[in-house]
Amino acid sequence: MPAAMEAAMWLVGSQGVVSATEVFLAAATFCLVFLLIQSLRQHVPTGLKSPPGPRGFPILGNALELRKDPHLVLTRLSQTYGDVMEVRIGTRPVLVLSGLDTIKQALVKQGEDFMGRPDLYSFRHVADGQSLAFSPDAGEVWKARRKLAQNALKTFSVAPSPTSSSTCLLEEHVSREADYLVTKFLQLMEEEKSFDLTRYLVVSVANVICAMCFGKRYDHNDQELLSLMNLSNEFGEVAAAGNPADFIPVLQYLPSRTMSLFKDFNKRFVHFLQKIVKEHYKTYDKNNIRDITDSLIEQCLEKKAEANTATQIPKEKIVNLVNDLFGAGFDTVTTGLSWSLMYLVTYPDIQKRIQEELDQTIGRERRPRLSDRGTLPYTEAFILETFRHSSFLPFTIPHSTTRDTVLNGYYIPKDRCVFVNQWQVNHDEKLWKDPLTFKPERFLSAEGTEVNKAEGEKVLLFGLGKRKCIGEPIARWQVFLFLSTLLQQLEFSVCDGKKVDMTPLYGLALKHKRCEHFQVKRRFPMRSMN
Repeated sequence: MPAAMEAAMWLVGSQGVVSATEVFLAAATFCLVFLLIQSLRQHVPTGLKSPPGPRGFPILGNALELRKDPHLVLTRLSQTYGDVMEVRIGTRPVLVLSGLDTIKQALVKQGEDFMGRPDLYSFRHVADGQSLAFSPDAGEVWKARRKLAQNALKTFSVAPSPTSSSTCLLEEHVSREADYLVTKFLQLMEEEKSFDLTRYLVVSVANVICAMCFGKRYDHNDQELLSLMNLSNEFGEVAAAGNPADFIPVLQYLPSRTMSLFKDFNKRFVHFLQKIVKEHYKTYDKNNIRDITDSLIEQCLEKKAEANTATQIPKEKIVNLVNDLFGAGFDTVTTGLSWSLMYLVTYPDIQKRIQEELDQTIGRERRPRLSDRGTLPYTEAFILETFRHSSFLPFTIPHSTTRDTVLNGYYIPKDRCVFVNQWQVNHDEKLWKDPLTFKPERFLSAEGTEVNKAEGEKVLLFGLGKRKCIGEPIARWQVFLFLSTLLQQLEFSVCDGKKVDMTPLYGLALKHKRCEHFQVKRRFPMRSMN
């Protein structure tokens, strides 16, 4: 039983928090549970069949295979078992979806069937179990609250039309932070020879979402903001470790350092947000809606006045919506920008081509705007290729089925946990020529004058259907604005003799290894820009 023992030790973590006796007691319990599950296996209706999949170890299922780079493992397995397959993680069966057509069929055409969230143990501790993104409930109340959050987000980030001379708040916030980064990077180059760009990107991106959600911009040395960033790093590290109790329920009752850290992070973050929301209620003025939090309060008060119980949100639940919106606009942007810069220093010719496009289209007298997106096709193609090639969100948040259903001829029972393999779609040889090659041109029209919309829609990063990330528009806009503003003014490189390591590190998102060898130089003399 060496393999089973190895998996058991991995499942309870490498921190030594569970004794050997507890492991063996748990294993014995697992055996009983497994035998019970086997005896109660759901009946498959006549004429249908269950999804195929690899045989795993008793109790542990396919946990051993999925310990390292599960997106790659599940992609390889899909080549054998197809776009609809089933694996077992611990005692829990998990449906794995691959292939763009199959994923669209499930999440869009059969969206009501696949719009649930599994009732995972760890999900119950995100925003006190009231998170829109993680909530197993997807009923009318959930839909109303999601719409309310989307409206608040739209109010403070809507993009102006190409013919409009006005800017939106998102543009203002990003421009301010991008200008700060330009000045900071040049200052660092005067003081040092190289530095780590990511640590500064994180704070600037956080400042944008703080300004939108809280109406407040923090100094980059502000201890409250730095504390928030540390919390976010902790969340990523803890979440990346996974939670075995999600798939082996008996582990919920055993000590776990990982789960303790996970719970602690969520409590501290909610406390941080509660403090801000409480201050907003004290200073709320219906004639002066300052930010997203005020907008949510306004909508809640309006619904209360209408006595609309279906959409009414208790005062204490506002913090959960703010939590979702903050999360939707932060980590994805930071990770996307960080990967973008890694590709730019790896492929300097691509960086030069983007800068030539910026010079020819925008010039050097004004900042890039959201309305410029359609006139900068190569820049847009580069962002799409960064999203596709890095696939830094390899899976969506797990889905679950809301009722018994059939997909591609396979019977899928209600409450089945579902993994959606976005990495597989973004590297599918049926969709992309030379998928492992980084090539922005794949998204351009034959003339190179515009982005091929149909090709761009094949890239999966934010999910599809009714559970699609509500922060997708502002995430895309922010990556475009930050990137175009930085590249208009700066040239990025790494120190002579140094190379960046593009090997992704698997976690909540795929991150690259830390790089402290970035260099920048100004492309043209500093001048006042509009």
